[in-house]
Amino acid sequence: MVAMKLSASARRVVEAAERLAATLGNDPNHTVAAAAMDTAGRIHEAVNVYHFTGGPCAELVALGVAATAGAGPLVTIAAAGDRGRGLIPPCGRCRQALLDLHPDVQVAVPTDDGPALRPIRKLLADTYFFPDADACRIVRFEGHDDYEAVATARKTSTVRHDETIGVGPAIFFFEGDETHRTLNGTVTGVERRRLDDGSAVDQLTFTVDVPE
Repeated sequence: MVAMKLSASARRVVEAAERLAATLGNDPNHTVAAAAMDTAGRIHEAVNVYHFTGGPCAELVALGVAATAGAGPLVTIAAAGDRGRGLIPPCGRCRQALLDLHPDVQVAVPTDDGPALRPIRKLLADTYFFPDADACRIVRFEGHDDYEAVATARKTSTVRHDETIGVGPAIFFFEGDETHRTLNGTVTGVERRRLDDGSAVDQLTFTVDVPE
């Protein structure tokens, strides 16, 4: 499974989770911290609530905190354990909830080479997807100049490998934009193309709302 290196904004999320985890004391009911970033660059923090009846993990509490703040779709999430345990991956229940509610979120996970990002769908492959979740979709762009190109309609298509974006409304999120500008728009078409090496890519065409 290929992991993505951490961007500057993703590193902020990991650091926020680890910083909050370091403040947790000896209370066995709160042992994990989570941080999640929305498309506006805001970070929402939370801790787990352990209980024998099945209290929520820190990631699920973070989803509630973000929703309370009107965050909309989340782009990155990370969790860290108390007592110096560092970054920890989400459990199966959290993976399913993230996939259904935030299908384009990237999850920070520990690897032998340090923290890395993985798309949530890669952490829960071949799983059931709850269609009634009606989650808002995100189309990511990494380049620093992509915002102006997309906003002025100089760029109206993009090639994606191994993603699951479909036709419909979406938020266009620009990872390299330090001010976290976004655009609302619509993916108008998805065309699968085969490459010479036998792999496939999707050609997405889209329109965006004209920014004011």
